[in-house]
Amino acid sequence: MKTTITINLGGLIFHIDDDAYEMLNTYLIAVEKQFVSEDERNEIMSDIEARLSELFTETLGEKRDVIMKDDVLKVIKIMGEPEDFMDEETKKESAGSAGWESKRKRMNYKTTKRLYRDPDNRILGGVCGGLSAYFNTDPIVFRILFILISLGMGSGLIIYIILWIAIPEAATTAQRLEMRGEAITIENIKRAVREEFENIKKNIKF
Repeated sequence: MKTTITINLGGLIFHIDDDAYEMLNTYLIAVEKQFVSEDERNEIMSDIEARLSELFTETLGEKRDVIMKDDVLKVIKIMGEPEDFMDEETKKESAGSAGWESKRKRMNYKTTKRLYRDPDNRILGGVCGGLSAYFNTDPIVFRILFILISLGMGSGLIIYIILWIAIPEAATTAQRLEMRGEAITIENIKRAVREEFENIKKNIKF
């Protein structure tokens, strides 16, 4: 008989067997060690846990409610292992370590682009920014389109408000990546959070 543990991951409750828990816990510790000196460490880890939570929810579906070791292995292959985003110096230092010494190929995980409102590229609600990210166009195209519809038919503002209500905002780093159709891996989460912090620093005026 195996012991089942209850965990809170990314704000959701999961049941996980003890072997799977040990593997997941070891993985998260190994990942967090890569960000010890990172100012963005807490946000990166929060986004990683949120993404893991989404992947476990997708993996379990309605068939069962306990995370098994194979589920953890599958999710790790999607997210990437710690050595996948180590710098060269760190790779050399940990080359002989037992925990993550074997390199597995990352699973080809098809990322589906989703429509979100873009909070980083907005004038009002980020609708045009989100549409531009989804269709790979300049947001000014949609802004001009809404203005023309408003002037010509008078319904542009109403349509905009409806879309503002209906389309969710890309609130997390994972959602921002998904909005642009990028793979939601640890490496991409780290890069996106870093870019966000750099932009904030540049925009701060004293």
